[in-house]
This record gives sequence, structure tokens and C-alpha cells, in this order.
Amino acid sequence: MRRIIFNQKGGVGKSSITVNLAALSAASGKKTLLIDLDIQGNSSHYLGVDINAKNDRTIADLLDQTVSWFSVSTPIKNFPQATAYENLDIIPSSPRLATLEPELERRYKIYKLRDALDELEKEYERIYIDTPPNLNFYSKAGLIAAHKLLIPFDCDSFSHQALLTLMDNLAELRDDHNRKLMLEGVVVNMFNAQAKFPGQIIENVRELGLPLLEPFIPQSVKMKESHYHQKPLVHFAPKHKLSESFHALYEQLESPVEEPVRDKTA
Repeated sequence: MRRIIFNQKGGVGKSSITVNLAALSAASGKKTLLIDLDIQGNSSHYLGVDINAKNDRTIADLLDQTVSWFSVSTPIKNFPQATAYENLDIIPSSPRLATLEPELERRYKIYKLRDALDELEKEYERIYIDTPPNLNFYSKAGLIAAHKLLIPFDCDSFSHQALLTLMDNLAELRDDHNRKLMLEGVVVNMFNAQAKFPGQIIENVRELGLPLLEPFIPQSVKMKESHYHQKPLVHFAPKHKLSESFHALYEQLESPVEEPVRDKTA
């Protein structure tokens, strides 16, 4: 099963959600792989990988060999790298994604990630995909390769407007490239239960007919501390309310009621 976490808006906690759900998957005993498609490399950094260090097993290297005429291809199974956590591997990001993107687009290699994950799925029970905060080549490739979609959402008016645009784009991509893509739901992140405004925004989202997953993920400085120490919450602060919220979300996702993106925009 391949789960992608995507929103065209930045600052909604994509990498935090991706890493913490992947870490919970691994901690539950499932062989889990995280793919970092974001040039910023936040998921990679969170799991202790320096994307600026010399490394020939990044996602850029994997995709680069699909456009190189004369290079010797590295087997797909050789790209995942172990993290400090049992059952959790990563194919990290790379700064080279920026320079590689035009060539991948020109040669129309949009399906190559899906082909790679078809191979890697033989080794992993769960694959999590982190994405850039825009609908570029890499996020499209991830959406085409994925089975399930989570949309992170923070409660402001800009996020609400961005969500409308996002759903239109996802419906078109699903119809054209990946009819099997299922929207699991919207993950409300950095939620302030004491404020009135977030509740109003959430009601607006609910009126769109989109599935809102609960519990909402609360705002907490513990997340930033987790980033700083490069430890997912299940390992950094397993008893904290933030960790418990992620655990409850993960448990819900393991027994979901799925609905297609297209149906939600009809």
C-alpha cells in the first residue's frame, strides 16, 4: 500500500505527518519505506539524513537513471537506506531534483516512479510519499504512483481557498492518470481547540463533503523539539498528547472507509 501526503499549500505539516505516520507503521512491525520527493528534504532531515552529503542512492539518482542513455542502472532494490529505526527505510531527497526536473518533464518520465514502486512494493508493506508544496513533476509522479491520498490542512482562509483549487487539480489528474487513487481524508494539523476561528474553517471544509479525519492534530512545541532531535514522536515523546493523536490517526487509517477523489468533487 502506497500513501501520499500532499497539499499545494506550504506550511501545513506534510513532512511531519509523513514521517510520524511512517514511523508508527514501522513501530507496529510493518516493513515501511519513506520516499522524499521534496527538494527541501525535510522528511530526510527529520530521519537524520543530510541531503547535501555525498550519496548516490537518492530519489534524484533513481529517477536520473531513467533519462541517462549510457549509464549502468542501479537495481531499484538498492536505493532504500536504513534509518535509525527498525523496519523504517528511506529514499532521501537531493538538491539535484531541481536541475533534473526539466529533463524528466521533457522526456515524459512521469510514470517511472510508479514503475519503481511496483518493484519496491515486493519488499515493503507500506510506502509513504512526501511531496513538494506545489503541483510539479514530482508531486504528479507521486500521485500517479500512489494508492491513497492524505491532504494536510491548517485552519486559515488561505488553506480553504487552496483546498478548492487542489480538489479540482486532483480530480483531473485522477481521471487522466490514476483512477485507483483514493482520498482517505483531510488531516487537520496544528489545531487550536481554544480558538473559535479554526472551528469555523473546519465547518466550511465539512460543507464541501470532504472526509475530515479525527482526531485533529493539536498544535504543540513538542513537534519542533522532535524535528530538532531528529526523532519521530513515537520514539521522542510516546506519551505526549501529540503522539497519542498521531497514534489514533494511524489506527483509523489502518481500517478506513475509502472514497475516490473524483466522487468528492462531483
